[in-house]
Amino acid sequence: MEHRYLGRSGLKISEITYGNWLTHGSQVENDVATACVRAALDAGITSFDTSDSYANTAAESVLGDALAGERRESLEIFTKVYNATGPKGPNDSGLSRKHIMESIDASLRRLRTDHVDLYQAHRFDVETPLEETMQAFADVVRQGKALYIGVSEWTAEQIRDGVSLAHQLGFQLISSQPEYSMLWRVIEGEVVPTSAELGVSQIVWSPMAQGVLSGKYLPDADAPAGSRAAHESTRNAISRWMTPELLGRVQELRPVADAVGLTMSQLALAWVLQNENVAAAIVGASRPEQVTENVRASGVRLEPEHMARIDEALGDVVERDPARTAERMPAQRPS
Repeated sequence: MEHRYLGRSGLKISEITYGNWLTHGSQVENDVATACVRAALDAGITSFDTSDSYANTAAESVLGDALAGERRESLEIFTKVYNATGPKGPNDSGLSRKHIMESIDASLRRLRTDHVDLYQAHRFDVETPLEETMQAFADVVRQGKALYIGVSEWTAEQIRDGVSLAHQLGFQLISSQPEYSMLWRVIEGEVVPTSAELGVSQIVWSPMAQGVLSGKYLPDADAPAGSRAAHESTRNAISRWMTPELLGRVQELRPVADAVGLTMSQLALAWVLQNENVAAAIVGASRPEQVTENVRASGVRLEPEHMARIDEALGDVVERDPARTAERMPAQRPS
């Protein structure tokens, strides 16, 4: 497992990071979740990403239990704040000072630790002044409850404003967590150049496009039993990729994967890691063997000819419009 610096900081994280968005506390039993975390540790993964809103706080608890007994200094634990939690009252979401200060304490209890290495704004809060949000993050850092601050799905302009305020307040905003894959490249036009300029790295989610880039979904065929496309709770999230044209294009990646000696999943992970501004790709798992397979993408370097063949295979099914980041921004706090 290789490690990369996160932003313009001295913190190193594993370039394959284990995340539990759609699994822990919901899709898989806790013993399976623990087995997946153990497989991640055995494979050299040291970085673990979660959120207080995943499974309405349950995912943090499952991860905290799974990591219990590990040397805390050998781990990098990330969590997030913004989305609605608990009974979802008027102050149970967003980036107000009240919600941030209460949420960090609750997250630390569930994760069974006295600090997280990275505390991330899960989305931009249009209802709270950015100054209030960043002051609260500054206080969380000064209290030792988080070592660094990051954001998720912020636009380039929002990242620039956040970094500026962080500098003024004496702490570091060092990461951005956007969606990024061979099929979804909207960060390349604005977010990545701005982040590189400001010393911010990407920790990318859905690098396999909800599993579509694994090649297991075939055009005009039913989704495999047990897959995300077949599961009622995750079917909607993956539906945008499930067109015959796109799935047919994905199948054209198979010869490229074969040529470099990788599975299609490994190729998808290796592809995002070719971007110098990407510090890590987040992978989830519902079985330990998935973790073991995915970590083999660490350290892989794809030749320019292979990158070109990937572009040629996917053609115009790739989404590149930078405006899509702003379009997906919540118009109000979730409830």
